[in-house]
Amino acid sequence: MSFRDDLAKVIAGNSRHSIEAYAFVLEALQLARSRKLRALARERKGAGERRSRGAKAEGDSLHPRPKSGRRPEIVGHVTGQEFCESARRLALRQFGFLAGLVLKSWGIRSTSDLGDVVYSLIASGHLEKTSDDSQSDFEDVFNFETAFRPTLAAIAREARIEEDGAKPGPRQ
Repeated sequence: MSFRDDLAKVIAGNSRHSIEAYAFVLEALQLARSRKLRALARERKGAGERRSRGAKAEGDSLHPRPKSGRRPEIVGHVTGQEFCESARRLALRQFGFLAGLVLKSWGIRSTSDLGDVVYSLIASGHLEKTSDDSQSDFEDVFNFETAFRPTLAAIAREARIEEDGAKPGPRQ
């Protein structure tokens, strides 16, 4: 059976959200994981540079090098809050001023709805969660009414952040 067939069964079990909502959630999750992995890689690079200058990096004892000499794998697990923030950024980047309306047309009206889609995918075995994860992690992460009522400057800033991989600066 294909992922497409499996996804059809998941959607049938949670028909409040359209197939576009599931595709969007998967894309937002990939974006969140990529951001997390890039941030972890930057942290490791910074820790390596501090070590080469003789300073012990924070957290060195938490990630000891295995005896095999290989580096431990970087885990790309993201929290509900990190996922919701990536979903917000992705929606603004893809749909601009229409982001809230597009998400609403797919049945996503709140961060809790994003969590419902994620947990449908977890229940079906397509995504995994840790013991620390909870569906409540998605509750009230941000207010949809204000988060998707962006100014033109905010949309331009988000686009620059995505292109440059830079951190957001102060609002102008």
